[in-house]
Amino acid sequence: MFIRHVGKHGDRKVAVVFREVPGETHMCLVTYTELLGQNIHDSLMATIEGDIGQNSEHLADALNRSYTKDGRQILQVLHGEGLLKKVNTEQIVMTPSPNQKIKLNELNKILNEMKAGEDAVQRLAELDASLGLQDPRDVARRMRGDKADKSKAPVVPTGDVLGDTQIANNLRTQAQKMITEAKGLMAEAERLNKEADALNPTKTVKKSKKAKVDA
Repeated sequence: MFIRHVGKHGDRKVAVVFREVPGETHMCLVTYTELLGQNIHDSLMATIEGDIGQNSEHLADALNRSYTKDGRQILQVLHGEGLLKKVNTEQIVMTPSPNQKIKLNELNKILNEMKAGEDAVQRLAELDASLGLQDPRDVARRMRGDKADKSKAPVVPTGDVLGDTQIANNLRTQAQKMITEAKGLMAEAERLNKEADALNPTKTVKKSKKAKVDA
């Protein structure tokens, strides 16, 4: 089973909360899971292993939307109780599965290169759609005739629909991301409800029917 955000610092198990510290990309923030109290530990691991954690690029984002059994925000608890430690990324070995190991600094490099590549592809697509001169959304609006300035000569369509296509693809990507995050939040809400029921089961009280009185 592949699990994101988990690794080791020496022989100690850690959860990587921030892969890179802003301004110090060679450093990360981790929490030592075996030092956590059960209340925090169980909620943290449930978040990591659940949809909300596995679908989050950064564990901090998921922990900021997840709670301990007593209703506290996990990320705030880790910060407030001094449970976050800054460590050099070279010293952290990520262990997404029993047979996989990779140093965090190497993983960060790969992920950053992938992200840079995606951004470059996106930018090139936008430049292509706008002929390198204008925002593709503006081009698409003019081609559709949306809110056109009637005082100016009409824009003659060129048959190039990359503007619309790019916008549509961007919207689909955003929608899919929102759907994925929503599924994660729903799974987390269901888990919290189950924990709440285990701590304080909801009792259903049936109202007794009143006996009819003969006139």
